Amino acid sequence: MTATEGLVVDRVRTAYDRADVLEDVSLSVEPGRITCLLGANGSGKTTLIRSILGLTPPRAGRISFAGRDLTGLPTHKVIAAGIACIPEGRKVFPKLTVEENLRVGGWQERSEPAVRRRIGEVFELFPQLRERRRQLAGTMSGGEQAMVSIGRGLMRAPKLLLIDEPSLGLAPIYVRQNFAIIEHIRAQGVSVFLVEQNVHQTLAIADYGYVLAKGRVVAEGPPAELAENPEVHQAYFG
Repeated sequence: MTATEGLVVDRVRTAYDRADVLEDVSLSVEPGRITCLLGANGSGKTTLIRSILGLTPPRAGRISFAGRDLTGLPTHKVIAAGIACIPEGRKVFPKLTVEENLRVGGWQERSEPAVRRRIGEVFELFPQLRERRRQLAGTMSGGEQAMVSIGRGLMRAPKLLLIDEPSLGLAPIYVRQNFAIIEHIRAQGVSVFLVEQNVHQTLAIADYGYVLAKGRVVAEGPPAELAENPEVHQAYFG
């Protein structure tokens, strides 16, 4: 893949204080595909997302998207480049309604008709949210909040969606629903970088994947290869 086609992380090193968390991490996310990043707790997955978004800038290496160097850019400029994030733990605005949460996701869009159109598209994706558009997000179940969070991320009509641990703390029925929605998002032409611990569910929908252990990429390949890779078993089960 060339640098003009998608997300490229090139030899990134990220640290907190003096402790390196990511060491020489390189990977790429191709357009219109689901690329997954697997790894156990503490492997550095969320730190990589923070580095991409400019929340914890890397100390070395380069991050680019669609040919544009994002390294060191503030977060709002990374978002403006066409990247949106569904954070771990959903993190809705609890005292705002469902519709108000969605509008927060579209705050950079100046056209009110465009905002209303995108809200309608989210409601088509999640019919339950249409019925509860005036309900406070903080009063909803975890699965419903996950729908709000994904919908909010789609309000910017992103080219790339970063999704951090979408199955975390959810009942199996909502996990299955969210993974089906992720496949639907890919079918609409949006690239997805899926960061997860749920190996089997993730490999079932991914086009390509990487495995992170102790801040390093230890394996990569198509899902079928990763499922049989001893490095995957070592990264998860020691």
